[in-house]
Amino acid sequence: MPLDRIDKHILNQLQRDNRISNQALAEKVGLSAPACLKRVRKLRESGIIMADVSIVNPEAVGHRINVIVEVEMDRDQLDIYEAFNRKMLAAPEVAQCYQVTGEVDFLLMVLVPDMQAYEAFARRELASDPNLRKFRSLISLRREKFQTAIEL
Repeated sequence: MPLDRIDKHILNQLQRDNRISNQALAEKVGLSAPACLKRVRKLRESGIIMADVSIVNPEAVGHRINVIVEVEMDRDQLDIYEAFNRKMLAAPEVAQCYQVTGEVDFLLMVLVPDMQAYEAFARRELASDPNLRKFRSLISLRREKFQTAIEL
């Protein structure tokens, strides 16, 4: 679905505040309320708007440690990658999982309350995987920027 200027304006506004009323959104983007609602529905139905969520502060709920994990698999094989990906999708500690090109095969963003929880995760999900060649853990000292919005 090609996006026009108004669609992009709607998306930018919703990324800043998805709790905005349809009436207020319509006023901001210069549409009538019914026309705005129709466009938002179309953006959701087409999959451009993937979800409406609340972003939770990890520290406020006890997840104080963010670990970036580089994972190198033993072999470049589709079934091995798919199995690892399924495992990461099921692991609640994994906030994000990317299959990447270059020196490593996957990058993980892991959120845990403490180092003991990370060690348990690493033993259970990483060290025990026979297809994983090696992994490297990078402990984040401080989160300087975190953004979910895509400026359009």
